[in-house]
Amino acid sequence: MAPATLLSQIRARITVDVDSMDPEVAARHTTAEHKFCDMTSNQAIVYSEAIRPERAQVFNAAVDKIKSAEAQQLQLDLEGQVSDAIDLLTVLLAKEVFPHITGRVHAQTSPSTAYDTEATIQHAKKLVALFEANGIPKSRVCIKIPATPESIVACNYLERLGIRTLATCLFSVPQAMAAHQAGCLYVAPYFNELRVHFEPGVWKEYADTAREHPMAPVIGAIVQLYKEIGARTLVMPASIVTAKEVLALVSLKPDHLTLAGAVLDELASKDSVASLDENPKPHHPDNINYLENGAAALREAFAVDAEASRKMADALKIFGEMEAKTKELLRAALKA
Repeated sequence: MAPATLLSQIRARITVDVDSMDPEVAARHTTAEHKFCDMTSNQAIVYSEAIRPERAQVFNAAVDKIKSAEAQQLQLDLEGQVSDAIDLLTVLLAKEVFPHITGRVHAQTSPSTAYDTEATIQHAKKLVALFEANGIPKSRVCIKIPATPESIVACNYLERLGIRTLATCLFSVPQAMAAHQAGCLYVAPYFNELRVHFEPGVWKEYADTAREHPMAPVIGAIVQLYKEIGARTLVMPASIVTAKEVLALVSLKPDHLTLAGAVLDELASKDSVASLDENPKPHHPDNINYLENGAAALREAFAVDAEASRKMADALKIFGEMEAKTKELLRAALKA
């Protein structure tokens, strides 16, 4: 018997993760047969939860804990408190979803550290320590890190420490190859650039999404390349807008898909389809070592790929803006 919904049909084919920090979204789409593996997040998702009245208890818990800790220790300046509070808020929001998943919670390092290897490493370590202090072991955590040359080097170092990483803000095959060489657990190629979620008119629909969308051949090439070289890094496409895009991505055969609440709701409302077409894409063998000399080859790849460079800069700008908005909320609460 065919699965009752399109969501259950897709879950029978591919691992589905929840791209949300709303526990109600995770609970709504969890059944005895189907559970989410991972929960992914980023600065935009944290902000979207921070402003919801329904999450005020979590927001206030983070503020109160920082205030209490500061009262018992050497006082940090306000900005230090804000920095600690946003990291704690991220962890506490993830903890709300943790009971609904079987795999890992994800937290993203600050966009402000994207071009600073050491700062990225330190932020990742801090996030892992906070998760452990709040009852989530390192083995159930993955740190999302924008796939810049400097941060890919950070991923390689963190993986050697046993901190699992996901290379995010990923738009090209060279970035994916560098992430494999760094030992990342996942890559998250963005199907749509980040701005489609914030600016009406940017998103575009295609008649044949799997063949016409500009990121389809990139993701297809990553999947095929990883298969050829036996990469252990898993492909988890992100930034997905519609059920039609999900079907296109399933045809490319990645390992995971991370889906937001609206997309999950749409899939759950649709009947299963007769078949899920496979649409393999040609791969491009790549023997370049992207990590040596401080990831110089990846830097060169960005230099000749204007679209990947534009999308990376734009994603970091948006994530930075969202982080700043959350910090402003926390700053006001900490001063109150």
